[in-house]
Amino acid sequence: MMKKNSTKNTRIIYEYAKYLREAKQLDDSTIDGVMKSINRFEDATNYLDFKKFGSKHAIGFKKNLLAQKSIVTGGKLSKATVLTTMRHLKGLFKYLVTQKDYRAKINYSDIEYFNLSEKDTRIANAKRKRNVATVEQIMQTLEAMPYDTALEMRDRALFSFVLLTGARDGAVASVKIKHVDLADKSFYQDAREVNTKFSKSFTTYFFPVDELPSKILTEWIDYLIKELGFKQSDPLFPKTKLAHNKNQQFEAVGLHKEHWSNANPIRKVFKQAFEAVGLPYFNPHSFRNTLVRLGENLCRTPEEFKAWSQNLGHESVLTSFYSYGDVPDYKQAELLRKLAEPAESTSSDVEEEFKQFQQFQAMMAKSKSIPN
Repeated sequence: MMKKNSTKNTRIIYEYAKYLREAKQLDDSTIDGVMKSINRFEDATNYLDFKKFGSKHAIGFKKNLLAQKSIVTGGKLSKATVLTTMRHLKGLFKYLVTQKDYRAKINYSDIEYFNLSEKDTRIANAKRKRNVATVEQIMQTLEAMPYDTALEMRDRALFSFVLLTGARDGAVASVKIKHVDLADKSFYQDAREVNTKFSKSFTTYFFPVDELPSKILTEWIDYLIKELGFKQSDPLFPKTKLAHNKNQQFEAVGLHKEHWSNANPIRKVFKQAFEAVGLPYFNPHSFRNTLVRLGENLCRTPEEFKAWSQNLGHESVLTSFYSYGDVPDYKQAELLRKLAEPAESTSSDVEEEFKQFQQFQAMMAKSKSIPN
């Protein structure tokens, strides 16, 4: 049952969500995360009227959250989760002090009590090593995927498409047949119809991974158009059509000419595909990490990696390096292993790595000085 005071905050929470969506241009998934943090605060403070907020409430909520256990792991909430929640609450109250009904009620300095200690903040911001699949592991999985039914063909083409384009799962769920140019080997991420990050339109050309994914995608599009009668404006990856079987239970019977409403079915396809070959689950977004590492190996000049980075939709190569490539840790281990070997067998390798490092430095300088 709703607490008696909870309705006092409803209107302003609605206004804040609208502000995040329309003024800050945040996507729905990000706003959902903010709303979850606000709900945590309301629940912990017995639905405190925001106009009565003070430093003691921030301190109490922070202690409450740091002591809470995760439903998923059973252990304490991660410092990263706590830090994100605190940032969300700071954002809310900084917005409130700009609103006429709240600015005289809330002391701005009290908002700073949502800050974590320096130690906890360092722990929360610590960079964690990502589990990144190799192209070989992905190809092994793709080759093992069945393709006897329309659903299996779709899933196999879906897997291929993400490897070819590195597209985010939200974009993949909303792509139409017309957005893919097989002759040009490209995917036009038209923000008017495709769910792209920051509603940005750009063209992605197929990454040079292997001939098989491109062949699978071509055959899938031919099947959709020639066998199923799909049009250019229909979804490239239509959602599953369900019907009742003789036991009155739902089962898959084919394909709808409709888009998936979210990316959950895509993640399920990936999870099942990797499980089938005994590999750990690599989510669709992680393929972008795979492609960045492939680019590190294939690109010979800063300009080539710049093009590779732009193909992922990044305006700066630094985004590719630091958000996806994990270059410092990745290269650190590689170089130290080489340095542990006899000098005569590694001198040329080390020299080449040093040249690559110089190129990386030049790339960083260019990214800061040249408009993207």
